[in-house]
Amino acid sequence: MPRPDGRSPNELRPVALERGANPYAEGSCLIRMGGTLVHCTASVEEGVPPFKKGSGEGWVTAEYAMLPRATLERTSRERNGPGGRSHEIQRLIGRSLRAAMGTMKFGEYTIKIDCDVLQADGGTRTAAITGGCVALADACAWIAARTGAPSGFGALVAAVSVGVIGGEVRLDLPYAEDRDADVDANIVMRAPDTFVEVQSTGEQGTFTRAELDQLVDLAREGIGRLFEAQRRALGW
Repeated sequence: MPRPDGRSPNELRPVALERGANPYAEGSCLIRMGGTLVHCTASVEEGVPPFKKGSGEGWVTAEYAMLPRATLERTSRERNGPGGRSHEIQRLIGRSLRAAMGTMKFGEYTIKIDCDVLQADGGTRTAAITGGCVALADACAWIAARTGAPSGFGALVAAVSVGVIGGEVRLDLPYAEDRDADVDANIVMRAPDTFVEVQSTGEQGTFTRAELDQLVDLAREGIGRLFEAQRRALGW
C-alpha cells in the first residue's frame, strides 16, 4: 500500500525549524513536519517549584495545547486546564526536555516550554519535543549570558513517530497513517545515541519483538536526521 504522500517507508516528511520565531521569548522555534506546525517558546522565570527551593538548582517544565482549528474540525479550548490527552503529552514533553539538560545548576530559574499546535497532521508531540529542544537551548544560553551561571544544556533531544501499516514499518506518520496503524510508537532520543522514551502500542493487534526492533531502528535513523536539522537551526 503506497503512502498518502508518496514517501518511501524510511523517509521523513519535509522538516523546517525556524529558530527565534518569537522575538519576545528567551528561546523559540517554529517547527514544521509536513502538515504539522508547532510553535515552541521557552520562557525564563525567576523561582522554582517548592521541592527545588533553596537548592540553587533550576527546573524545566512544559505545556502543550492545540489551537481550536488546528484540525479538520474545530475543537473547544481547554479553559479549565489541560484534558487527559494534553496532560499526558505535556508530561512526555517535559520529561524529554529535562533529559536534554546536563545540569540543573543554573540558578533558581524555571524554564517553561510552551508548545502550541497551529496545525495538526500527526506527530504533534514528537514535533513539539524536537522544536522545543531548540527553544530550550537558546533559553539556557540566555541564562548563561545574563547570569554567568552554566547554561545547563547538555545534549540535543529529538523525537519521531513510527508505525506498522499493512505489515510495513513506516517512519513519521501523518494523521491518515496514524489513524489506521496496526502498531504505532513514539521514540525519543538524546544525542548522540541514547533513548529517553519508547512508547509503543498495538492499536489493532499485537507486534513481535522483531517488529519492535524494526520500529526502534527506523526511528533511530530518522532521529539522526532530526539532530542534523536541529544543529543547522542552532548554527552548531
